[in-house]
Amino acid sequence: MELLGVMLAILGAAMAAGWAGAGSAIGVGIAGESGAGVMTEDPGKFGLVLLLQALPGTQGIYGLLIAFFAILKVGLLGGSPVEVNVWQGLGIFFSCLPIAIGGYFSAIAQGKTSAASIQMIAKRPEETGKAVILPAMVETYAVLSLLMSIILLNGITL
Repeated sequence: MELLGVMLAILGAAMAAGWAGAGSAIGVGIAGESGAGVMTEDPGKFGLVLLLQALPGTQGIYGLLIAFFAILKVGLLGGSPVEVNVWQGLGIFFSCLPIAIGGYFSAIAQGKTSAASIQMIAKRPEETGKAVILPAMVETYAVLSLLMSIILLNGITL
């Protein structure tokens, strides 16, 4: 078994989970800072704040999903390891990059948008629907990154 191919696949999986997860941690933190300020004034807004704070966390889940797909593809989880040459390993590595990069940046942007939406519901609670739609728009690009990683991973034959 050529180890370099498998190691490239593992590196791609690690980047997908790590970068998307890091972006989610930053995004959730940004939204949480805003939410803490709002809840000191009105603790009754906890449910809405929690919803808006949780939205940037989805990118980390998407990155973890792609990481699982990548290590499943090479047989490291729940199967016997598959022969992976360097080119296939590079293919898996590059297939993981859309969610790694897109997930990182969209989670941070979504955290900022969620923070602004939290401030919006602090002043105008009747605009909750609009406040949720704004960060959901950023989610579109995380989903597109996830979709591209899935399509690319499925296109690699081992």
